[in-house]
Amino acid sequence: MKTRPPAASGTICACEEDHVAAITTIYAHHVLHGLASFEIEPPSEDDMRRRRLDIVSRNYPYLVAECAGEVVGYAYASPYRLRPAYRHTAENSVYLRPAWSGLGIGRQLMSALLTECEARGLRQIVAVIGDSSSCASIGLHKSLGFREVGVLRSVGFKFDRWVDSVLMQRALGAGNNTPP
Repeated sequence: MKTRPPAASGTICACEEDHVAAITTIYAHHVLHGLASFEIEPPSEDDMRRRRLDIVSRNYPYLVAECAGEVVGYAYASPYRLRPAYRHTAENSVYLRPAWSGLGIGRQLMSALLTECEARGLRQIVAVIGDSSSCASIGLHKSLGFREVGVLRSVGFKFDRWVDSVLMQRALGAGNNTPP
């Protein structure tokens, strides 16, 4: 693993097939050690490849951040729900290599993701944040204009404890001011 610089500026680009191994490693860490994901076992690289393909085939953005040739984070939007009336709303996810958190990479990824979502005509974006004590993720979303719309208490059980989900939401583009 490369050393962490004092400040970082990543290159944000579309996630491609050759990024899948790196995003699998990043996600596995969060599954095994964090509450951002409610999965218990990390998915395989093939599973992550299929998940990525499903997202991009639906025309949702899937981005990676690279610093010094290393994938240090990724973010994507996916359907919030699958029923047709939800088609203008997405859910976002963002994950970083632990050594790269707090350096602005998450903000760069999320800002690019929001721009991509707006360009694709999405009108609302929802964050479902695991663990109500996840100050970094909640703070990142607040700083980008998300507002907390609810907390689902004790909906997950991981690491021998009950875990909340924080729901945050942000309008994109014209939001609900005009029909799609």
